[in-house]
Amino acid sequence: MRFLAAIFAIHAGASAAPTFYADVLPLFQAHCQTCHRAGEAAPMALTDYAAVRPWAKSIRQAVVSRAMPPWFADPRFGHFSNDPRLPDAAIQTIRDWVDAGSPEGDPGDGPKPVSWTEGWRIGKPDVVIAMPREAEIPASGTLGYQYVLAPTHFTEDTWVRLAEVRPGDRVHAHHIVVSIREPGSADPQGEFLAGYGPGSVPELLGEGQAKLIKAGSDLVFQLHYTTNGSPARDRSRIGLILAREKPRQRVVMLAAANTRFSIRAGDPDAQVEARLTLHRDATLVSLLPHMHWRGKSFEFRAVYPDGRKETLLAVPQYDYDWQLSYYMEKPQFLPAGTVIECTAHFDNSRNNPRNPDPSKDVHFGAQSWDEMMIGYFEVAVEPRVGIRELLVAPGSW
Repeated sequence: MRFLAAIFAIHAGASAAPTFYADVLPLFQAHCQTCHRAGEAAPMALTDYAAVRPWAKSIRQAVVSRAMPPWFADPRFGHFSNDPRLPDAAIQTIRDWVDAGSPEGDPGDGPKPVSWTEGWRIGKPDVVIAMPREAEIPASGTLGYQYVLAPTHFTEDTWVRLAEVRPGDRVHAHHIVVSIREPGSADPQGEFLAGYGPGSVPELLGEGQAKLIKAGSDLVFQLHYTTNGSPARDRSRIGLILAREKPRQRVVMLAAANTRFSIRAGDPDAQVEARLTLHRDATLVSLLPHMHWRGKSFEFRAVYPDGRKETLLAVPQYDYDWQLSYYMEKPQFLPAGTVIECTAHFDNSRNNPRNPDPSKDVHFGAQSWDEMMIGYFEVAVEPRVGIRELLVAPGSW
């Protein structure tokens, strides 16, 4: 009898339901709390039992369907360092926990709370640059892009290791792009530094990589606000963590874009192409497809000088609400002469529930009811190489 009792006890212990503090909270810390905590973009915090328990069934559905964490890359192409997908074992743990009634367990079994830097996901910035004035947002109407200049006051060339854009008003800020305008430049925007948008996370650069802000440069905040019936004010900012030594590689953003397309009314699968040639050796850092409400799918390919073609990223189900960047897991060398090709598909039919007006032809434009076809990608190059050297063939300068 004692032997049978021991067997039953072992079996009961092995099949005990997961508890929140011992089994589920560590998963939330590792995979979810970057967004799901106070002050961040997610709608609820996943930091303690009282906050999580009302959402348990919704969480189960989201992780079992793999809607969360959001990720849209076709696994057949490329490997990415920021892939947030939960392992099968983690999904099973969350499923079992909810199915068992979401038991709390002993708080003493839980891990220590993660020590987050308040207000910043990159940690405490070395430098914070805010818009010099508040932007006023009306209660209604369509707003064009606004451009706000913010001086850096940098007296010497400065290398940036990490950058994070923080909107002052998340409700009205649709997206923010911060770029670098070099001294003497007349362009309204310059080289991309960092951005904020639906689902975006701070950029991940490799060891020895950084972005250059030349002495005397200004930062330009490109701001796109949407109205919701209530007036508001916004003063967004950017935090910078600086490189401690001169990097081995400079990171710059390029774009294979098409601005001359026309998507016919009712077309359920319009195809648009773009391409860009690199004239210097480079290493691929990240890929970021960008479309609007009619965006359906997006693909990046590299065509190498020897004629070989490789699919770098395929997003078969594009989601405008999640503007994700995909960071290469391993360095991807792109020799001079490589062509980056992009193919996008758009659904301008009535079958697209987000289509604002399937009866109209659609062209390139800034507003969400217009469309864009831009394949952003970042490359790492020698510190002395800039965008001009990458995009212009030698001898054409």
